[in-house]
Amino acid sequence: MDQARVIVSFGAESIIETADGQLYRALTRRRTGRAITGDRVDWTGQPPHQVAIERIHPRRNTLVRTNYRGQERPLAANLEQLVVVCASEPAPDQRLLDRYLVLATSLNVTPVVVINKSDRLGDHAMPALQAALAGAHARACPIHTVSCVTGDGLETLTAALADRTSLLVGQSGVGKSSLINALVPDRQARTQAISEASGQGRHTTTETTLYPLPGGGDLVDSPGVRILRLAHLSRDVIESGFPEIVPYADACEFRDCGHDREPGCAVRDAVDQGRIDASRVASLRELLAERNGGYS
Repeated sequence: MDQARVIVSFGAESIIETADGQLYRALTRRRTGRAITGDRVDWTGQPPHQVAIERIHPRRNTLVRTNYRGQERPLAANLEQLVVVCASEPAPDQRLLDRYLVLATSLNVTPVVVINKSDRLGDHAMPALQAALAGAHARACPIHTVSCVTGDGLETLTAALADRTSLLVGQSGVGKSSLINALVPDRQARTQAISEASGQGRHTTTETTLYPLPGGGDLVDSPGVRILRLAHLSRDVIESGFPEIVPYADACEFRDCGHDREPGCAVRDAVDQGRIDASRVASLRELLAERNGGYS
């Protein structure tokens, strides 16, 4: 059997890329389970037809999307970095950024922040942007400032992505597609090749797709994680995404403290004393409430 990786998955069917760079449509054996983007697999058959995935290699991690019914759908595997794209316009959503940082913790990957549209970044926008990045600063995340218009910062970002498999996420309007096009110059041709390999002219713009980077490494685009629910994560994992709060949370009188009105809440005391950011605690409370089926 030969080895390949999954570029995009359509349920029981996948597009795989072989060691020599060929793209083939492959069916997954029922006994094998569903393959997802980023999987390393063993395959057999007579390409370009009758190709089958016989084995899925053990995964380093699995990106999961949870719907409002608590049902989980795996989207991608074997990630190493989570690249969070933001901009001054639209206004950065701190709660969403904090969720992405928790997601990075749950996947045990390195979070990286990219401030896009640096050519439009004025001094007036910096206070709101820095406030939204409170979690990134608390985590000491690498922060890159780039512009797809001028090319500013793209070379440094490309170097940071080299030889790693990175998931690119961000709220609508931050220029994520433009950034992908800048980092993957042959994206359009690649998308066309994937569609042709599928044999059915499928469009991949709504599917989790892996793009090899010219300078080494891979970029995974997953539109399915724009709106992010993390209710499937344990309390410990959620709290570990807020490292500056953890020492105070450990000192709370009650182990299941919601950091709201409970007596003996060391987290609330720390906020009152200005030791931790109140907005970060609000994010944590929202996630804990969501996990418990309630509201913040």
